[in-house]
Amino acid sequence: MTAIRSRSRDPGPAGGGIEVQFDDNLLLPMLFGEHDQNLSRIERQLGVSMVPRGNRVAISGSASSAEIARDALNALYERLKRGLEVDPAAVDAAIRLANSGAAGGTLPLWKEGAGIRTRKRHISPRSAAQDAYIQALRDTELVFGLGSAGTGKTYLAVAAAVDALMGGSVERIVLSRPAVEAGERLGFLPGDLREKVDPYLRPLYDALHDMLPGEQVNKRLASGEIEIAPLAFMRGRTLAHAFVILDEAQNTTPVQMKMFLTRLGENSRMAVTGDLSQVDLPRGTKSGLRDALETLADVEGIATITFSEADVVRHKLVADIVRAYDIRDRRRAATKAAGDKAGE
Repeated sequence: MTAIRSRSRDPGPAGGGIEVQFDDNLLLPMLFGEHDQNLSRIERQLGVSMVPRGNRVAISGSASSAEIARDALNALYERLKRGLEVDPAAVDAAIRLANSGAAGGTLPLWKEGAGIRTRKRHISPRSAAQDAYIQALRDTELVFGLGSAGTGKTYLAVAAAVDALMGGSVERIVLSRPAVEAGERLGFLPGDLREKVDPYLRPLYDALHDMLPGEQVNKRLASGEIEIAPLAFMRGRTLAHAFVILDEAQNTTPVQMKMFLTRLGENSRMAVTGDLSQVDLPRGTKSGLRDALETLADVEGIATITFSEADVVRHKLVADIVRAYDIRDRRRAATKAAGDKAGE
């Protein structure tokens, strides 16, 4: 039996109409949300009208928007049938994926095996790019995740690493990040190695605590199953049976990046994440991340997943901010190119 049956209605002046019918009335309060807030959220984002009547919802608006709303609602219903919650983030994710052209049947967002289950939560991809990224992290030994803040590139890499550790496919997790602000010279800072680099690795710690209970994180840090390894201290090592993550990789130099990539050992995986629009290296220094992408472009066995502002899963304003900066940067690049051409 299908989750939702739908049929077209007289489109009327709005341009399109669909009525969807649900099989399990017990799921409807969670699907619609308190005071129908989930339906209202879909209405605001897609410019449609959604009217619940018993176990049916009438959707009116433009034909394309009504179809997106239907597919998003269908995906949310399927999510509830699998025992997963529907919250505002899930509603936004369903709309985003349906709007990206992934409509038709169950969206990839919540297909079987799409998510990552850790001790504390079940993590589902919230965009088509995130879905591709999770698959790449599972299937490929070296993955580059490129995108702006809020796209989930680091968070999902940590989730995949924890999943691999809990499943026994790796024996440890190694987290690394270049400490550009300290010039990679951390010896003058007080405390032991972890205390010196904690400020730079805080996002990775936060992600770990989201995946595992605090006592588990501390226990595994103490035992070495989870290791904090600043990039400056990676030289000369071979990392076998490990899931290795290099975050903020845009702030590596080409020499540092080559050194890091060649640490890959037997039965290990690497995830390299970064945002090429946020390079903090001294002016004139080429990013090791950019250099690696150019150098390894034709090497097989490497996956590169690029996120856009459409994949930002934080507050909607973050996506708008990223988009505004991207537009500004493109305009500056176009102006510079025009100036260079005029000077020839």
